[in-house]
Amino acid sequence: MITSHRLRVPGATLHLETRGAGPLLLLLPGAGGDAAALDPVADALAATFTVLTHDPRGYSRSTLDGPRTEQRVDVHADDALRLLDAVGPGEPAYVAGASSGAIVTLDLLARHPGRLRGALAHEPPLWSVLPDAAEQLAFFQDVYDTFTAEGMEAAGERFMRGVGPVLLPVPPQDPLPERARTLRERLSANAPLALRYEHRSFAAYVPDLDALAAVADRLVLAAGTGTRGHLPYRPAALLADRLGLPLAMFPGAHNGWSTHPAETAELLRGHFLGETR
Repeated sequence: MITSHRLRVPGATLHLETRGAGPLLLLLPGAGGDAAALDPVADALAATFTVLTHDPRGYSRSTLDGPRTEQRVDVHADDALRLLDAVGPGEPAYVAGASSGAIVTLDLLARHPGRLRGALAHEPPLWSVLPDAAEQLAFFQDVYDTFTAEGMEAAGERFMRGVGPVLLPVPPQDPLPERARTLRERLSANAPLALRYEHRSFAAYVPDLDALAAVADRLVLAAGTGTRGHLPYRPAALLADRLGLPLAMFPGAHNGWSTHPAETAELLRGHFLGETR
């Protein structure tokens, strides 16, 4: 059963959801995603964890107090910390994030290691760490410029040309449940907001590698088997190498949590608890 809550944080009111029982696990979505976007993997984990999900500030059901501005990684990580404090005060938790959520996971672990038992970052789009960072950040600027000049469809096409075929089809649902139908509507509304206010600032974020190295025993860097050879694979592989960690391989591609939720949940349990089912 999913229980919904509201949490006031500086500058916003967050929509959050909990389900399941066991140690606390916060799942963080990619840019423009929300709590319901994580339903497949969250449902698969609920027998093992108390799973916490939310709509990041400014998206879906999480409202801002003032006008929209460029999103900051540290603000999202502070929101994540407040979520953990609200649901499991004083309880060290697990955190796993995908895409932009993986960037937030890294910042949260670097700045608040005492709150985390373990962290997993799946394909953080950190172009800033790449040898060709300037080129890749310019690519994201080009996507943004295409968006402002030609609209969302043209920007999406430019984005996919740059990152490659890394988003695989999600298994269809027929009939489409009401929760999934309203999710699609919210994600459609969130997509231009993510492109305008989040993509570029998150991609330019520079992680604190010294702080992460100090807690590398609690960090898993992961990538999808279907992303190998494409841009979203590279930052995770590079960070793993710099921190002396193996790169954990997950099924699917950049959206593998949606296309392979059961296998993803199995691997998350294994990495965090040393368990498989």
